[in-house]
Amino acid sequence: MPVLAGWRHRRARHLPQSGRRRWRRGMRGLRVLIAEDEGLVATGLKAQLKAIGHQVVGMARDGEEAVALAATAQPDLILMDIRLPRLDGLEAARRILQVRRIPIIFVSAYSEATLAQAASEIGGFAYLRKPVDRLDLLPAIEVALGRFREAEALRRAVQDLEQAIELRKRVEQAKGILMRRLQIPEPEAMRRLQQRSRQERKPLGEVVAEVITADAFFASWERERHDKRAE
Repeated sequence: MPVLAGWRHRRARHLPQSGRRRWRRGMRGLRVLIAEDEGLVATGLKAQLKAIGHQVVGMARDGEEAVALAATAQPDLILMDIRLPRLDGLEAARRILQVRRIPIIFVSAYSEATLAQAASEIGGFAYLRKPVDRLDLLPAIEVALGRFREAEALRRAVQDLEQAIELRKRVEQAKGILMRRLQIPEPEAMRRLQQRSRQERKPLGEVVAEVITADAFFASWERERHDKRAE
C-alpha cells in the first residue's frame, strides 16, 4: 500500500511561471470524478481542475452516488471527500476499488492521523486538506498518479511471478504424466512438450493443460474398465 501523509505540498508555488506551464503540459487531461457533498467546495474543485486542464465527468453528493458514477462515468481519477452522507468516502472507495483499480485522492477538513491511515490502507494515493488550494491540487494529482503507476507495476510483477510459478508446477506435472505413460526420461518428456508447442503453434501452457486433461480422462476410463472387470 502507498504511504499516505497529510498533503500540504508547496512545490508548484515556488516554480517560475514557465515551469508551471511545462508541468501542466506534461500531464495529460484527466477525466475526474468529484465526490463532495458541499456544493461550494465541489464547484470550486471543478473550477480548479478545469483551470489545470482536466475534465470533470461527474459530481457525486454522497458515497452511494460516487460508487454508481465511478462505474458509469469511467473516470481516470477520483477526488473523494472522506465525510460523505449515506455512505462515507472510505467505504465508497473500498467498494469502487473492489471493481476497478483507480487512483483516489481523499479530501477532508480534518487532519486526524487515523483518517489518513485508514485512507492509505484502503488505497488512497494522496490526501488534501480543505480548503483545497489549486497549487496544492496540481502536485497532489502528480503524486497520486505516480504512486498508482508504481502500485500497478508491482501488482503486475507479482501476478507475472505467480503465473510463472503455476506454469512451472503444471509443466512438472505434464512431464511426469509423459514419463509414466510413455516410459521416457525427463529430458525427452520436456523435449516432446516443447516440440508439440512449436508444431501446433500453441503456448507451452496450453499444451501442458491438454496433456493433464487427457491424462485425467484416460485415468477415469481406466478406472471404469477396472471396476467392470471386478464385477
